[in-house]
Amino acid sequence: MRTNLTALSIAGGLLVGLSVAQPSLAQKPGGILKTWTFDSPASMSILEESTIAAERPMMGVFNNLVLFDQHVEKNSLQSIVPELATGWSWNEEGTELTMPLQHDVKWHDGTPFTAKDVKCTWDLLTGKSSEKLRINPRKSWYRNLDEVRVDGDYQVTFRLKRPQPSFLALLATGWSPVYPCHIPARDMRSHPIGTGPFKFVEYKPNQSITVARNPDYWKKGRPYLDGIEYTIIRDPATARLAFVAGKFDISWPYSITIPVLNDIQSQAPTAECEVAATNVNRTLIINRDKPPFDNPELRRAMALALNRKAFVDIITQGKGDIGGVMLPAPEGVWGMPPELLQTLPGYGSDVEKNRAEARQIMQKLGYGPYNKLAVVVSTRNVPAYRDPAVILVSQLNEIYMDTTLDPVDTVNWYPKVMRKDYTVGLNVTESALDDPDQQFYESYVCGADRNYTGYCSPEVDKLVDQQSAEPNVEKRKKLVWEIEKRLVEDGARPVIFYPRGATCRYTHVKDLTIMVNSIYNGWRFEDVWLDK
Repeated sequence: MRTNLTALSIAGGLLVGLSVAQPSLAQKPGGILKTWTFDSPASMSILEESTIAAERPMMGVFNNLVLFDQHVEKNSLQSIVPELATGWSWNEEGTELTMPLQHDVKWHDGTPFTAKDVKCTWDLLTGKSSEKLRINPRKSWYRNLDEVRVDGDYQVTFRLKRPQPSFLALLATGWSPVYPCHIPARDMRSHPIGTGPFKFVEYKPNQSITVARNPDYWKKGRPYLDGIEYTIIRDPATARLAFVAGKFDISWPYSITIPVLNDIQSQAPTAECEVAATNVNRTLIINRDKPPFDNPELRRAMALALNRKAFVDIITQGKGDIGGVMLPAPEGVWGMPPELLQTLPGYGSDVEKNRAEARQIMQKLGYGPYNKLAVVVSTRNVPAYRDPAVILVSQLNEIYMDTTLDPVDTVNWYPKVMRKDYTVGLNVTESALDDPDQQFYESYVCGADRNYTGYCSPEVDKLVDQQSAEPNVEKRKKLVWEIEKRLVEDGARPVIFYPRGATCRYTHVKDLTIMVNSIYNGWRFEDVWLDK
């Protein structure tokens, strides 16, 4: 049994979150959890990385100020609980978030954790510190953050430029750990130091990532595991065979595709498999700074060429979802209703009509069956990217394009697209949480580091700020849908589809909750144990 109680008290305009956890009576300490990961990340620094290949193994090395409850499937403001913060309160205007902090917490090297570490972390993220991150993918999250104020050794206040109801959710994702002041950012890439339940042990590129139990963890009795071993296996078929053979306790979460799920279940009948939404959509990215793709009509033709249902049918055997920027219902809170989505350019069910319009555009631009446009489609060289990219290539060829595929290794992929060193690509949008602030500020506002296509609309940016400050959920949804409509009409970054994936584990793996609206927030692993 495990009970989580989150008490929210409202008094004098203040909202305070408290959490009390009762330990389970049945957990067994010990054991090494064994799984695999699909690729080698560039580094171990969560703040500088964009791939789950780094974030998931390292999330247990750190703590957040607040965190999405690790035993609630659906992330929401209501599922946020304190971690390094003991609670939180807002001022009456909703512009100051004050957090008292845990005492007697130490970094893995024995240095005491204090409020200065919190300030150092967010000064690093906002670019205010003298030290700089090599890559800062989530800097745009904190455009509205004016400063972090240290109120003594064990309290901090985040001061915002304007109200932002979702700010707390940004702090609760697995991408928002607190970093130590006394360790240079460059050292965090190769040997990260955290306060979390596990200590970093070793990273061998193309071989493994290993973490071990922190015996001095500030949460007494946690974690139960002695450690976690991630074996790096690029070939998914090889990884699945190893799982079936019992070499792994759990698959790489969400990695079991629907077409092979039945095989896994028949070959490993004692394994339990769970299919879940991922909130990680596949998108068409077009570098609008490179001719001839600087022509909006050409980009419109490419968006009209998409047959989204074909992606869903081929990749997920019909188990995926079609949506816009925001995750569709039922897992998604902000997704546009299907009847509204169908009215947007390229989303109608008559694919051939859309493609006929696309061919007319291409002919006006001088292309045709005997004068095709040569296009290179770049993508990350892992199956989750490469497989849908193959379908994209075939669909673009339907509108007088001669398209070839350019697979790029993981360590080079994100630097490549951030430099805009590509022409056309298929990318995955790593959605940290189901909230418009994260999506819009990270990927669509002018100048954001992960605005890979270079899209910029001052009018859309104003709407993004407006929805961010709106406290009424229904009013905010309407603003979000208006933004979605404009992004589709502008061809900002056409969303193709949302896949679903399965996580398989043997029954001895206990107390791990698979989240349904983010693949990034459920990997603290401090409550997971092995019943064997």
